[in-house]
Amino acid sequence: DPCRNFHCKRGKVCHVDKQGEPSCICQDPAACPSTKDYEHVCGTDNKTYDGICQLFGTKCQLEGTKMGRQLHLDYMGPCKYIPHCTDYEVNQFPLRMRDWLKNILMQYYERDLDTSGFLTEKQRIKVKKLYQNDKRLVAGDHPVELLLHDFEKNYHMYVYPVHWQFHQLDQHPVDRLLTHSELVSLRASLVPMEHCIIRFFQECDGDQDKLIALREWCHCFGIKE
Repeated sequence: DPCRNFHCKRGKVCHVDKQGEPSCICQDPAACPSTKDYEHVCGTDNKTYDGICQLFGTKCQLEGTKMGRQLHLDYMGPCKYIPHCTDYEVNQFPLRMRDWLKNILMQYYERDLDTSGFLTEKQRIKVKKLYQNDKRLVAGDHPVELLLHDFEKNYHMYVYPVHWQFHQLDQHPVDRLLTHSELVSLRASLVPMEHCIIRFFQECDGDQDKLIALREWCHCFGIKE
């Protein structure tokens, strides 16, 4: 099968021509496999798609047009009303996000105690120190005053989780810069729960070059030089 090791970018599928040569053509959105309701996604055109396949198949068919350039995955789940993010809310967002990242690492470490695979050995050594000291805040919703106090008192506990998330996203390629597509995996999953994440990432890009450097990322989360 000529298509066996022939890879196409998202939204395209491999097709073999009459000469037996493989090439990439746009995925027919109507031919995408059926999906469950929880697999629906919202596009930046504020339209709900049955899944990632249908969204990117549609984007591919619009290639070369303004609509095609502007169509991206906005967030996971069906389209819904996303409230406006106020100045106060965007200022509080890093407090919750830092705490959330730290808790994710704690959960990964706990799971690795039973079955390894979530963290590398180097990451486990780093997180172990955080885990042994992380009995101050019980998991759950905390008032921003408590999160701010904990950040100021236990600053060192939040540095690694912020760095870790940046490097988890910085993959294509690893260049110490986050592109729109690299941010999508985090942004798209959080928008329905954290409506300020879009504005937060926009404001993180201090020089407005559509790339978020590690320095900009850390500055947004209050991590010092």
